[in-house]
Order: sequence, then C-alpha cells, then structure tokens
Amino acid sequence: MLLTRLKTKKTTIPETAMVLAAGRGTRLAPLTDTVPKPLTEVDGKPLIDHILERLVAVGVKRVVVNVFHLGEQIEAHLAGRTDVEIVISREDSLLDTGGGVVNALPLLGEAPFFVINGDSLWVDAMKPTLARLAEAWHVKTMDALLLLHPSSRVSGSLGRGDFTMGPMGNLTRREERRVAPYTYMGASILHPRLFDGAPDGAFSLNLLYDRAEEAERLYGALHDGLWYHISTIEDLEQARRLFAQGHVPDVPFF
Repeated sequence: MLLTRLKTKKTTIPETAMVLAAGRGTRLAPLTDTVPKPLTEVDGKPLIDHILERLVAVGVKRVVVNVFHLGEQIEAHLAGRTDVEIVISREDSLLDTGGGVVNALPLLGEAPFFVINGDSLWVDAMKPTLARLAEAWHVKTMDALLLLHPSSRVSGSLGRGDFTMGPMGNLTRREERRVAPYTYMGASILHPRLFDGAPDGAFSLNLLYDRAEEAERLYGALHDGLWYHISTIEDLEQARRLFAQGHVPDVPFF
C-alpha cells in the first residue's frame, strides 16, 4: 500500500483543562505554610505558570483551577493572565483530586479534558508533550489516558512506580510489594463518563482509575522528555539547580 493512502487518526486536542491547585503541599512545609505549592518557583516562574504555558501552546482555551489552601494567592496571581480563560473552582473543604474534579464538572463541559496536577513540571522533547498525549487518545476505547514516565529516569524522590503497561497501552496497577516500570506524572486526559457514579465528597482519582482498569478503559502514554517530580524541599532544590544547569545532570552520563 502506498504511504500516501494510509489512513491516519485525526487528532483533537481538548480545549478545556483543569489544574489541581487546592492541596496543602505538606511535604514542602514550611515553605507551603505561606506559599501554595503551585506558586513555588522553578526557573524564576511559578509551577502553575509552567503548566498554563504548556496548555496555551497546544490550543487550550479554558482552564479551570480549583483552590482551597491559600487559594486567594492563586486567584490573585491568575487574575493577570490574558492568554487563556481562567475559571476558579473554590472548595469549602479539601476534596482531594477526585472530589475536586467532580465539584468542577459543571465548568468542564461534556467533552474530554486535560487534568494536570498543580505541581507537575516537565520539559518537552521534539514535540509538545500534551499534543503527543492527545494523539494517543481514543475516545471510543478510553475513559482515562495517563501520562507516564519510566520510573528509572525520574528526577526527585520516588516510590516504587505506579503501573505496568500492556502492548496496546492498557495499564495495570502495581502489585503490593512489587516495583512498577512506569510512574504517573500527574497529567492526563479524562472523559466525563469516568465520573459516572462517582462518590460525593473527598476522594482520590485513583478510585476511578482502578474502576477504569477493571473495565479495561485505563491507558497510558509515555513521556519522551524530562520530568521533575517535586514532593520535598530537596526535590524542589534539585529541580531549580538542574534547570539552571540546562538540565545537565550533576554526574554526566558517559
């Protein structure tokens, strides 16, 4: 068959996203006692601005940001942005990741949308990471598509990984006391149907990921750039240092 006659899947990039920015960031205390984690800076820029720039670059038009801990600081910071519509979803109590999205569903619409943790920090490779994630999305077969990074290449403190991946990208949760080759980066594309029957109040998105796994509708896509996992003060300092060094590791590879 001639290559010019091969059929290709049309890529539709979600126009709406949600940034999860309500958490307390307790492992970054005492810094986060006075500054919300999404406003901590790397490379002279708050983490949430890194995320918003990535979203704007791929054509996202509307971003919902949930706030709770020191939320007034985040709202004041975002008030000055004119390159994308920002909608604030305020929480009266901390709803965790799943409850936060459920609370914001009326603002997110009926189409698939990006969900990104407010502390997720990555560097694109040859192509924008979020565009690559959208290319891997298949609306008929997926309820959730998670961006993953090889656990062996993670910069920052880390556990034992999160998932194994099948040949078609389907994900399986790491078994207890085992090590998994891939770690979730805190960026995803989710379909609103993932939240059908979701519980009320605070709960983790992991509950819905596990349901999607059981239904064989949980998939992953691998990141081909760099990712900085920021959980502790040491992680933050390392990310700042490596950004300043142009991402060259302290001990170069030979």
